[in-house]
Amino acid sequence: MRQLLIALVTMTGFAACTSQAGTHTPDTAIAIEKAKKQTIDSMNAIQSVKQRVIDSMSTLKRSADRHSTASHRNNSSAGYSANTYNEPAAAPAATTTAAAPVAKKKKGWSHTAKGAVVGAGTGAITGAIINKNHAQGAIIGTLIGAGVGAGTGAIVDHVKKKKGQQ
Repeated sequence: MRQLLIALVTMTGFAACTSQAGTHTPDTAIAIEKAKKQTIDSMNAIQSVKQRVIDSMSTLKRSADRHSTASHRNNSSAGYSANTYNEPAAAPAATTTAAAPVAKKKKGWSHTAKGAVVGAGTGAITGAIINKNHAQGAIIGTLIGAGVGAGTGAIVDHVKKKKGQQ
Protein backbone atom coordinates (compact mmCIF):
# COMPACT_ATOMS: atom_id res chain seq x y z
CA MET A 1 0.00 0.00 0.00
CA ARG A 2 2.84 2.32 0.83
CA GLN A 3 4.51 1.65 -2.52
CA LEU A 4 1.26 2.33 -4.33
CA LEU A 5 0.86 5.67 -2.57
CA ILE A 6 4.45 6.66 -3.37
CA ALA A 7 4.01 5.71 -7.03
CA LEU A 8 0.75 7.63 -7.34
CA VAL A 9 2.19 10.74 -5.69
CA THR A 10 5.26 10.58 -7.92
CA MET A 11 3.23 10.15 -11.09
CA THR A 12 0.89 12.98 -10.09
CA GLY A 13 3.91 15.19 -9.52
CA PHE A 14 5.32 14.38 -12.93
CA ALA A 15 1.97 15.00 -14.56
CA ALA A 16 1.65 18.35 -12.79
CA CYS A 17 5.14 19.42 -13.88
CA THR A 18 4.63 18.58 -17.54
CA SER A 19 1.21 20.16 -18.01
CA GLN A 20 0.48 23.86 -18.44
CA ALA A 21 -1.57 25.54 -15.71
CA GLY A 22 -5.27 25.07 -16.39
CA THR A 23 -4.83 23.21 -19.71
CA HIS A 24 -5.79 19.67 -18.71
CA THR A 25 -7.14 18.08 -21.84
CA PRO A 26 -9.15 14.87 -21.86
CA ASP A 27 -6.15 13.15 -23.47
CA THR A 28 -3.93 14.15 -20.56
CA ALA A 29 -6.43 12.87 -18.02
CA ILE A 30 -6.74 9.59 -19.92
CA ALA A 31 -2.95 9.24 -20.09
CA ILE A 32 -2.65 9.88 -16.35
CA GLU A 33 -5.32 7.30 -15.55
CA LYS A 34 -3.67 4.80 -17.91
CA ALA A 35 -0.29 5.34 -16.22
CA LYS A 36 -1.85 4.89 -12.78
CA LYS A 37 -3.53 1.67 -13.89
CA GLN A 38 -0.29 0.32 -15.36
CA THR A 39 1.55 1.08 -12.13
CA ILE A 40 -1.09 -0.63 -10.03
CA ASP A 41 -1.12 -3.63 -12.38
CA SER A 42 2.66 -3.97 -12.24
CA MET A 43 2.66 -3.78 -8.44
CA ASN A 44 -0.08 -6.40 -8.28
CA ALA A 45 1.96 -8.64 -10.60
CA ILE A 46 5.00 -8.24 -8.35
CA GLN A 47 2.92 -9.01 -5.28
CA SER A 48 1.55 -12.19 -6.87
CA VAL A 49 5.08 -13.34 -7.77
CA LYS A 50 6.21 -12.70 -4.19
CA GLN A 51 3.23 -14.67 -2.87
CA ARG A 52 4.02 -17.61 -5.17
CA VAL A 53 7.60 -17.66 -3.88
CA ILE A 54 6.39 -17.57 -0.29
CA ASP A 55 3.90 -20.37 -0.99
CA SER A 56 6.53 -22.56 -2.63
CA MET A 57 8.93 -22.00 0.27
CA SER A 58 6.17 -22.96 2.73
CA THR A 59 5.47 -26.11 0.73
CA LEU A 60 9.15 -27.07 0.79
CA LYS A 61 9.35 -26.46 4.53
CA ARG A 62 6.28 -28.60 5.19
CA SER A 63 7.71 -31.45 3.12
CA ALA A 64 11.04 -31.16 4.94
CA ASP A 65 9.24 -31.25 8.27
CA ARG A 66 7.31 -34.35 7.20
CA HIS A 67 10.56 -35.98 6.07
CA SER A 68 12.19 -35.14 9.39
CA THR A 69 9.24 -36.59 11.31
CA ALA A 70 9.43 -39.77 9.21
CA SER A 71 13.15 -40.04 9.98
CA HIS A 72 12.41 -39.82 13.69
CA ARG A 73 9.88 -42.63 13.42
CA ASN A 74 12.14 -44.87 11.31
CA ASN A 75 15.23 -44.46 13.50
CA SER A 76 13.64 -44.54 16.94
CA SER A 77 15.21 -47.92 17.73
CA ALA A 78 18.71 -46.58 17.04
CA GLY A 79 18.31 -43.79 19.57
CA TYR A 80 19.31 -41.05 17.12
CA SER A 81 17.57 -39.51 14.16
CA ALA A 82 18.97 -39.24 10.66
CA ASN A 83 18.97 -35.45 10.69
CA THR A 84 22.18 -33.44 10.70
CA TYR A 85 21.89 -32.42 14.35
CA ASN A 86 21.94 -35.96 15.77
CA GLU A 87 19.22 -35.23 18.30
CA PRO A 88 17.93 -38.17 20.31
CA ALA A 89 14.69 -39.52 18.92
CA ALA A 90 11.60 -39.07 21.06
CA ALA A 91 9.82 -42.17 22.27
CA PRO A 92 6.31 -41.68 20.85
CA ALA A 93 5.84 -40.07 17.45
CA ALA A 94 2.87 -37.98 18.65
CA THR A 95 5.05 -36.25 21.25
CA THR A 96 7.62 -35.33 18.59
CA THR A 97 5.00 -33.75 16.36
CA ALA A 98 3.40 -31.74 19.19
CA ALA A 99 6.66 -30.57 20.80
CA ALA A 100 8.46 -29.53 17.59
CA PRO A 101 6.76 -26.15 17.07
CA VAL A 102 7.32 -25.17 20.71
CA ALA A 103 11.01 -26.12 20.74
CA LYS A 104 11.99 -24.36 17.50
CA LYS A 105 12.52 -20.62 17.64
CA LYS A 106 11.63 -18.62 14.60
CA LYS A 107 14.66 -17.02 13.06
CA GLY A 108 14.56 -13.47 11.68
CA TRP A 109 15.20 -12.53 8.08
CA SER A 110 18.76 -12.60 6.85
CA HIS A 111 20.33 -9.48 5.44
CA THR A 112 20.29 -11.15 2.03
CA ALA A 113 16.51 -11.60 2.12
CA LYS A 114 15.92 -8.09 3.46
CA GLY A 115 18.18 -6.61 0.79
CA ALA A 116 16.40 -8.52 -1.96
CA VAL A 117 12.96 -7.33 -0.84
CA VAL A 118 14.00 -3.71 -0.38
CA GLY A 119 15.90 -3.73 -3.67
CA ALA A 120 12.94 -5.26 -5.52
CA GLY A 121 10.55 -2.61 -4.21
CA THR A 122 12.90 0.25 -4.94
CA GLY A 123 13.74 -1.13 -8.37
CA ALA A 124 10.08 -1.56 -9.27
CA ILE A 125 9.22 2.03 -8.44
CA THR A 126 12.32 3.42 -10.12
CA GLY A 127 11.88 1.26 -13.22
CA ALA A 128 8.22 2.24 -13.56
CA ILE A 129 9.13 5.92 -13.34
CA ILE A 130 12.11 5.83 -15.70
CA ASN A 131 10.85 3.55 -18.46
CA LYS A 132 8.14 4.76 -20.84
CA ASN A 133 6.57 1.30 -20.71
CA HIS A 134 5.84 1.37 -16.98
CA ALA A 135 5.02 -2.31 -16.54
CA GLN A 136 8.15 -3.45 -18.33
CA GLY A 137 10.24 -0.91 -16.42
CA ALA A 138 8.81 -2.12 -13.12
CA ILE A 139 9.61 -5.75 -13.95
CA ILE A 140 13.16 -4.99 -15.06
CA GLY A 141 13.70 -2.70 -12.08
CA THR A 142 12.43 -5.39 -9.73
CA LEU A 143 14.83 -7.98 -11.08
CA ILE A 144 17.84 -5.68 -11.04
CA GLY A 145 16.97 -4.24 -7.63
CA ALA A 146 16.43 -7.67 -6.09
CA GLY A 147 19.77 -8.88 -7.45
CA VAL A 148 21.71 -5.87 -6.20
CA GLY A 149 19.93 -5.94 -2.82
CA ALA A 150 20.54 -9.66 -2.36
CA GLY A 151 24.20 -9.23 -3.28
CA THR A 152 24.64 -6.40 -0.81
CA GLY A 153 22.83 -8.36 1.91
CA ALA A 154 24.99 -11.42 1.24
CA ILE A 155 28.11 -9.32 1.75
CA VAL A 156 26.75 -8.03 5.06
CA ASP A 157 25.83 -11.58 6.14
CA HIS A 158 29.33 -12.79 5.26
CA VAL A 159 30.98 -10.00 7.27
CA LYS A 160 28.76 -10.65 10.30
CA LYS A 161 29.46 -14.39 10.08
CA LYS A 162 33.21 -13.73 10.08
CA LYS A 163 32.90 -11.43 13.10
CA GLY A 164 30.84 -14.05 14.91
CA GLN A 165 33.52 -16.69 14.40
CA GLN A 166 36.27 -14.49 15.84
